[in-house]
Amino acid sequence: MTAGNPFVKVENASRWFDVSGPWLERILKRRPPVLLKAVNGVTFTVEKGETLALVGESGCGKSTVARLLVGLYEPTEGNIEFDGQPLSRLRSRDGKTMRRRLQMIFQDPYASLNPRWRIARIIAEPLKVHRRMTPAERLERVDELLAQVGLSPADRNRYPHQFSGGQRQRISIARALAAGPEFLVCDEPTSALDVSVQAQVLNLMKRLQRELGLTYLFISHNLAVVHHMADRIAVMYLGKIVELAQRDELFNAPRHPYTRMLLSAIPDTSGMGKRRVAVGGEVPNPLKPPLGCPFHPRCPHARELCRAEVPALLPDDSTQVACHGIAQRWIAREDEPRRPRRHDH
Repeated sequence: MTAGNPFVKVENASRWFDVSGPWLERILKRRPPVLLKAVNGVTFTVEKGETLALVGESGCGKSTVARLLVGLYEPTEGNIEFDGQPLSRLRSRDGKTMRRRLQMIFQDPYASLNPRWRIARIIAEPLKVHRRMTPAERLERVDELLAQVGLSPADRNRYPHQFSGGQRQRISIARALAAGPEFLVCDEPTSALDVSVQAQVLNLMKRLQRELGLTYLFISHNLAVVHHMADRIAVMYLGKIVELAQRDELFNAPRHPYTRMLLSAIPDTSGMGKRRVAVGGEVPNPLKPPLGCPFHPRCPHARELCRAEVPALLPDDSTQVACHGIAQRWIAREDEPRRPRRHDH
């Protein structure tokens, strides 16, 4: 990585899906194509060794971003670079080294492991592809990886159905580490686990990050988990990033009305009477997104400008926010406590 360049750079990336239905029916009935803009003009960077968390409600495009970053999807528009190299090299003949450096931990440990393979074969598969090893060397490496994620080398002869959900996710992590990656995309890696097991897996991931110098893109809808894991946080809504900030800055002083809504939904266990942000409505149909700011139908501060123009992601102190109200400071004024009049009691 050259000095000054981010480890991962995503610039105006979009991914659209054609959901028009059978092509013959569309042609016969002369229907225009219907495009689902799952990710629409996303820009962010990830520095080496940090954890950038991507948060938002279900369907906002988080998992699509994850698949773009490991090459499972190609961007419809925009550019993605890894360590100064275009990610499009993943599909070229010389992209094998880049593929080794990028790995993914999937959400569901029950579905991401082949039920017919023993654990040794599951973890050794990346070694066959990316490393020149003898069978004995691969088996030794499998034992090392199992021990590294808190399992026993004796577990390599068992099948996935013989493990709990937390143990399966540890196996998924061991498989992701087998090729010696530098960047891990973690797509809600603990959402399918019991709360009691989540902390164990998260602490394992933080320990591995320190020991191996890993960089994470961590995707989650659980803000308590994100607070534990992230250095910076990007908030997505309807395919766009609406706020990007350092973790403590975002939790202590959220700017965007949608971020405030998400944070106000966290249960208050402090007894301090945390202020709630009431936001009505539901996420609009992504096939028919609203004009202007995508959040304006639910925003209590929306004005005519919000209904007409899409706000750009602009810096606001140390935070980046896509909000007309923040840019023009009317939200800050509306949120100020009202001064009591003389006749108020």
